[in-house]
Amino acid sequence: MLHVRAFDLWPKNPEQMSESNTPNASELARLRALVADYEAKMTYSEALVARVRHEINNPLAALLGQAQLLLREELNDKPRARVETIEKLVMRIKEIVGELRDIQHTAIAVNDTEE
Repeated sequence: MLHVRAFDLWPKNPEQMSESNTPNASELARLRALVADYEAKMTYSEALVARVRHEINNPLAALLGQAQLLLREELNDKPRARVETIEKLVMRIKEIVGELRDIQHTAIAVNDTEE
């Protein structure tokens, strides 16, 4: 997760600070540009995660459906074991894609609280 805290961006070089221990105008401009860049990257990342989730979930749903239909049929032990393996692996991928949803919602929440 990309999260920027103000003190992470604070100048490390004392020459960049004014007498009142606050950043000077050029440093403030740099910090604002940096925050804007991070926000743009977060927005892009959120959209990318949403697209990846969608593109993976659609074929995954079809695979799971087909595997479950096959499991309703009378199958010998070896083919049944193969289909069960497919079903388990599809469910594992679905869990991983679900974690992407959690990351996406966390990123959105971070952006919302910073505004």
